[in-house]
Amino acid sequence: MALRLTSGVGILAAVFSLVLFWPLPPTAAQDTGVTAGVTVSHGFAIHGTLKYGPDFAHFDYVNPDAPKGGDVVLSANGGFDSLNGFILKGDPAAGLGLIYDTLLVGSSDEAFSSYGLLAQSIEYPEDRSWAIYNLRPEARWHDGVPLTADDVVWSFETLTTQGHPQLREYWSAVTGVEKLDDHRVRFDFGTAINREMPSIIGQLTILPKHYWLAREFGETTLDVPLGSGPYRIKAVDPGRSITYERVADYWGRNVPVNVGQNNLATIRYDYYRDRAVEREALKAGAIDFFQENVAREWATAYDTPALRDGRLIKEEIANDIPQGMQGFALNTRRPALADRRVRQALTLAMDFEWMNKTFFFESYRRSRSYFTNTDMEAKGLPGPDELALLEPWRDQLPPEVFTTAYQPPATDGSGNNRANLREASALLDAAGWPIRDGKRVNQDSGEPLKIEFLLVSASFEPITLAYVQALETLGVEASVRTVDSSQYQSRLDSNDFDIVIDRTVITFTPGNEQRDSWGSEAAAVPGSGNLAGVHSPVVDDLIDRIVNAPDYDSLIIASRALDRVLQWGFYYVPHWHLATFRVAYWNKFSRPATPPRYALGFNTWWVDPAKAAALGDVQDTAGDGQ
Repeated sequence: MALRLTSGVGILAAVFSLVLFWPLPPTAAQDTGVTAGVTVSHGFAIHGTLKYGPDFAHFDYVNPDAPKGGDVVLSANGGFDSLNGFILKGDPAAGLGLIYDTLLVGSSDEAFSSYGLLAQSIEYPEDRSWAIYNLRPEARWHDGVPLTADDVVWSFETLTTQGHPQLREYWSAVTGVEKLDDHRVRFDFGTAINREMPSIIGQLTILPKHYWLAREFGETTLDVPLGSGPYRIKAVDPGRSITYERVADYWGRNVPVNVGQNNLATIRYDYYRDRAVEREALKAGAIDFFQENVAREWATAYDTPALRDGRLIKEEIANDIPQGMQGFALNTRRPALADRRVRQALTLAMDFEWMNKTFFFESYRRSRSYFTNTDMEAKGLPGPDELALLEPWRDQLPPEVFTTAYQPPATDGSGNNRANLREASALLDAAGWPIRDGKRVNQDSGEPLKIEFLLVSASFEPITLAYVQALETLGVEASVRTVDSSQYQSRLDSNDFDIVIDRTVITFTPGNEQRDSWGSEAAAVPGSGNLAGVHSPVVDDLIDRIVNAPDYDSLIIASRALDRVLQWGFYYVPHWHLATFRVAYWNKFSRPATPPRYALGFNTWWVDPAKAAALGDVQDTAGDGQ
């Protein structure tokens, strides 16, 4: 149920991609009160109970006595031109989520739970048709003005009318919002069953009404915005760096969901045009922490004196995070890619096993599901419950949905992919793209089959170019174009691309966000998460069944059916996944003994004064980015 946003550097991604929620009815022992069938609780839990009771002091994966202080420099890729991350326009700065608060916060060691931050409690009936959020009266904006129900109502109404189109879709089930008093807000969700809506609204970032009334919300800005969160913006060098400072008198520092977190005195993001330069900046001491996403670099690029003597740490940290799907997203809005046979042919052309051996040191596993590492992953043949959902659509679905367990095409890793390429060639012929003079051309118009891979990071160029060579063997005229982050985002927002690399974000709770990822309405919305342009009544029906699932078993069945349809639709050429975080950092940090299961948890780390002193001045802090 996390919303996938195509702008990966903004507040939107920070708010939604890191939060793990599942609204569940707490047990009577956990309730703060029950009145006439209405539950009043400090949090949500479903198909189980909340791990933390109403009097919990802090999460288990933090150190409540972690020292506060220390300056940390992180890196970001590309550039930024706005401090408003809630709109479609502009390229927002990294880290903006640090300055804001939400109504609820997810627990990173539970798959299905969330707890109150701005909301000290939540009330809801058994059918989840509405929810009331009771705000903490001590909540304050950084200018000292109280945060009230007026801010909550204004935030929702503004974000759903002037905010990013994905937000309007994500919260479309809300039928009404009402201020009951200064610290009570009610949201109504209509008559349709959507059991996760109270938790989805809990993810709402609250904005200061009094600040924005004098400003144009729908425009980009470099004016420093007002927040209520644990950090405020200290300095901005547009496009180059942004610095956040910890708010010493932050109103929520003692709220249980915050204890032991937000320990760093300042956090600065320096911007670099290329990931390779970021990596070198880490080794030079210009940045403190780097998360690696290139297997070859992880294996070969860190053998430095600092690593050998322990000043620089290189570590893999395991996690249980659902993986979703990373792959080449095929834009079905393009006429050639609208044909499933063409998409299947492109899938057959990629030799993952050879890539894994050649580029990745055999460190990855091939992805095959859009719900990887969850109960929702479709495996084997559909069972009776899935068939009941799929059978009415049999004439609109590929027969393989019913007869064949999906597996991506495979090879022996030797680089011999001839069998798959022969099958791909036959599919292209059948789709009306025969070979003429060594080139695939449209059988009617004679126009060549041209495909452009649009990239935003040069690190993906070697893999993509290897794939391009395979496509050229088929006679496809393929090319690679790497652009800067602003141009890339602009082309994504306008659906002006053939193929891009995308990673879907999934939690244990698929729900409303599936409409944005795969729904027909989202396919026509600029900036939506439906990069592939999926436009299918079958998919729409299955998404509705996911959103309206009355129980967990029904949710699993509908999700598996959707997974099966997407798999056989060949909307993505599947990539790979890894169940660890690969991180390198200077040896100035300590972290809690118990890690979170479903997050890296960097916000629970702290600068260890003894380690920082021992490290001394070995880091070259002159790096400014660029």
